[in-house]
Amino acid sequence: MANTLKQEDIETLRELIKGVDVAMVTTMNKDGLVSRPMKTQEVEFDGDLWFFTKKQTSKYEEIQHDANVNVAYVGKSYVSVRGKAEIVEDLDKKKEFWNKAHEKIMQTTFEDPNVILIKIKAEAAEFWETGNFIKNIAFMYKQMTGKESEDVHINETVELDK
Repeated sequence: MANTLKQEDIETLRELIKGVDVAMVTTMNKDGLVSRPMKTQEVEFDGDLWFFTKKQTSKYEEIQHDANVNVAYVGKSYVSVRGKAEIVEDLDKKKEFWNKAHEKIMQTTFEDPNVILIKIKAEAAEFWETGNFIKNIAFMYKQMTGKESEDVHINETVELDK
């Protein structure tokens, strides 16, 4: 499936997630949805999100079984990105993203065959502004009641891949 991401959508999402280091990444296991915080790699968003992990983790197994994921960011806005994950073991790509902090946290080097990258190709994103009080109230109302607030436009959705 070819990515037909519009440049203005990429730029909007890039600005919304810029500076938000940690995202909640949701995968699917046999019991249902599982979310965990993961550090986004410091790469300018171009439609793909990148994360380091190890093969010996549940998220590796979950992605192998079901590539559908969601990534949620909270920063200047609330951002929810739906996409497909793929495991990347390319040594050059791992070296490109690697830094001393990874070495300390993961207790290994990028050359370790157990270290992998998760590449998430964004398919759609939904976002809510945090700076608008009325929109925040409408968002909270919707979350608590499950009812739409028809008179307040509380969020925007962009389709990234058709």
